[in-house]
Amino acid sequence: MENQKSNSSLKAIIIVLALLLLGSLGYMYKMSTDNQTSENKLMTDKEKLSEELQASIAKYDEAIASNTTLSDELSAEREKLVQLKAELEKSQGDVAAMAKFKNDYLRLKREMDNLMKENDVLKKQNVTLTTQRDSTQVVLNDARKVNDTLIAKNDNLAKTVEKGSKLSVLNLQTMAVKQRSSGKQIDTDKASRADVLKISFMIAENQIAKSGDKTYHVQVIDSKNNVLGDKKTESFGDKTLTYSFEKTVKYENKTVQVAQDLPVKDIEGGTYFVNIFDKGELVSKTSFTLR
Repeated sequence: MENQKSNSSLKAIIIVLALLLLGSLGYMYKMSTDNQTSENKLMTDKEKLSEELQASIAKYDEAIASNTTLSDELSAEREKLVQLKAELEKSQGDVAAMAKFKNDYLRLKREMDNLMKENDVLKKQNVTLTTQRDSTQVVLNDARKVNDTLIAKNDNLAKTVEKGSKLSVLNLQTMAVKQRSSGKQIDTDKASRADVLKISFMIAENQIAKSGDKTYHVQVIDSKNNVLGDKKTESFGDKTLTYSFEKTVKYENKTVQVAQDLPVKDIEGGTYFVNIFDKGELVSKTSFTLR
């Protein structure tokens, strides 16, 4: 009877030990399977992120090829993606490292998206400036030819008496500023911040020219060929001129520095053209660009 009890206890112990062994083996198998699954997922994530990085680098290459004013910024951001891709390929791909790589990529991608939008705007503006052929564009083309002629004549102005009675307008400059409530003006190259365009030029000394009041018409044209400012129109013979503002200067045969502020509001980035007319004749021009 005692032997039967002893055998029963031994069998129970063996069964318990067998169950424990099976449980341990099952747990070890599950851990091994989970680890393999995790490794496979990390490898998949690594490959996917590498492909996304390469695709983003290719987008930068295409944008840089468009050769806009943002080319240097685009190249710098592209290099950051190249470095991140190289670090990713060298990494062992653990969970913490992959999380950091993904966060870095998302941050760089946000910057890329912003630059791409800005680059697209610049490309569209370039297309607009190239294709527009309205009346204002014709005037600008004529103005370039006249200005080139004036530059050549200015070199011999002091030696040529018959040309000496014509005044020369020099050093035409334009600067965008932000007007503070305190009255302080701060230079800016961003269109969204600009609320005043400071335009200045110089009338050269000429002892032969006739003295008295001289009136100039200043024309400022944005990248969409819109005239800013007063937008008043005046005729000179068979020519009609739309201008931004009129400036009258008292000239006494000595060099005169002329300055005028042109208030602006909600202007957009792009290339702006500034032309100065003397009785309908273009005597000076320049251009500037705002982001």
